[in-house]
Amino acid sequence: MRILQTILLLIITSVTLTLPAQARSLVVLGDSLSAAYNMKTEQGWVQLLENRLREEGYSQDIINASVSGDTTQNGIARLKLLLQQVDAQIVIIELGGNDGLRGTPPFAIQRNLQRLIDMSEQADAKVLLLGMQLPPNYGAAYTQKFSELYAEVAEDKEVAFVPFFMEKVALVPERMQADGIHPSSKGQPYLLDTVWPILEPLLDE
Repeated sequence: MRILQTILLLIITSVTLTLPAQARSLVVLGDSLSAAYNMKTEQGWVQLLENRLREEGYSQDIINASVSGDTTQNGIARLKLLLQQVDAQIVIIELGGNDGLRGTPPFAIQRNLQRLIDMSEQADAKVLLLGMQLPPNYGAAYTQKFSELYAEVAEDKEVAFVPFFMEKVALVPERMQADGIHPSSKGQPYLLDTVWPILEPLLDE
């Protein structure tokens, strides 16, 4: 009997050791800028990111939790449910643009972004915050405060930060759609190239 138990233990141990480790997830919590708005899903920067992860040998699963029109407040409700269902290693937060377009007070946007970061970190996930800017027609005072709030949140929470997600796209007409708000399919690789240098160190941690 003891010999049989020993054999079974060795078999169980052998099987356990050979099972592949379950990959943790990379969550993109965004709005239309990350939801491949008005284009095929495979053209969006998030899908391009997944392609690059595989090319570079990373095993993280990509969960694109981006919804067109979403605000930071919407994101809080969705992220709470999502973090109960997945083991997130990294959460990329790309929200706030719709808040700004609606004239939401900067302090409210800032508070919501802080909440999103806190929720992610409580789930043992690293955070990458993507900064946004607004067109100048929203008034100098508001657009400046809006732009600054992202840097303030990133510094206060000590998270990885991209100062302006649309930096390589926003002022290049052929990289933007006709509405002047959303990146075109030609702009998507540039969005990825803006994110990748800040994201890659998080993948290796």
